[in-house]
Amino acid sequence: MSRWIEPVTLNGEHVTLEPLTAQHTQALAAAAADGELWKLWYTSVPAPGEEGAYVAAALAMRERDGTLPFVVRDGATGDVIGSTRFFNVDEKNHRLEIGHTWYAKRVQRTGLNTEAKLLLLTHAFEKLGAIAVEFRTHFMNHASRAAIARLGAKQDGILRNHQVGRQGELRDTVVFSIIASEWPAVRENLLLKLAR
Repeated sequence: MSRWIEPVTLNGEHVTLEPLTAQHTQALAAAAADGELWKLWYTSVPAPGEEGAYVAAALAMRERDGTLPFVVRDGATGDVIGSTRFFNVDEKNHRLEIGHTWYAKRVQRTGLNTEAKLLLLTHAFEKLGAIAVEFRTHFMNHASRAAIARLGAKQDGILRNHQVGRQGELRDTVVFSIIASEWPAVRENLLLKLAR
């Protein structure tokens, strides 16, 4: 069956995004251990022992919903340093979301995330012909909200009591987007950030 989003490896100068497979499970566990990222209550990073279920769920979403989960590799070391994905895929309306993104602590707030987003957005707008790309994050995840805004995405609004969290708490979700007409300016902004 042909899908709008087919598996693809995206190569940059500093990072490579490759389709997630079950063989990446241990490498993701090591990346999540750098900073004990599962302890951040507002994220969905797998805790020790939960990596297999995390990968299985991501691959099931691929088959069921046409999402595309990636692992992110550091171009300098080849190490898996995190994960991200295209999901909430709306093929009919050429919209998708970039999310489920997390990185090992040692590479957070570096140019690796900037280049990863540049690769994802370039593929979405220039190869897939997306008309809009969304980003969503927990209202309390202030670092993520600031990072999304720095990309050039605009806040669309807040979905109140949008989801039930891991411990039963209600999540308010902040929604951002970049639309196709904004992409050229966003691309130039990201290229400028990378050049610095």
